[in-house]
Amino acid sequence: MIDPVLMIHERKKTILSRLLDLAAYLLIPFLTIHFVKGSNWFTTNFSVLGNGPQKQNDFAFWGLFVGVYFFTILEIIAGYLALPPRSTFLIPVSLLLLTCAITTPYLPEVFPLKSFLHVVFAFLSAVCLSLFLGILVWRLGRTAPVQFKLFRAGLLLIFMCSGLLLAVAGIISSALEIFFTISMSVFCRRLERKLWLLQKPAAGY
Repeated sequence: MIDPVLMIHERKKTILSRLLDLAAYLLIPFLTIHFVKGSNWFTTNFSVLGNGPQKQNDFAFWGLFVGVYFFTILEIIAGYLALPPRSTFLIPVSLLLLTCAITTPYLPEVFPLKSFLHVVFAFLSAVCLSLFLGILVWRLGRTAPVQFKLFRAGLLLIFMCSGLLLAVAGIISSALEIFFTISMSVFCRRLERKLWLLQKPAAGY
């Protein structure tokens, strides 16, 4: 006889898995590209667009959605690996910095200090996310090089392409932000699935 509690637990895991797939492969790419619709990807960025009168709500919603996604999936990944709090502090710090960036206006001519802080918050949020994933994938690659060889190469490729987009535009452009957001969201989803497959009997979500 099938345990009804186990059935409910498995159903919840299936629903969450489908929601994460929907977010990573459809909603985040759509929301990210839709946000910059009608603008030049290489001469402007999310900060400029997000503080325009027509895009403020869109920017806030996009930031909230992306932040919740990354926080959720990174916490799941950390749970699989039973990481101690000292190894996961960059996850909430990244989310906090993203929240600060969204709520801090970017209007250099009116609020120069707040605009500077907005840039700092946004940049450090991406740095914290990159550091967490970089350290994590490097450690996974050392313990299981065969299983995580492609993930190490994939993350390095994301960093290299991001650097190339920065060099081409000369600024943190929409093109860079679009690429980084979408590629990182898909990367995290693929990493979570890999860890789930390796630890399937003990998976807890």
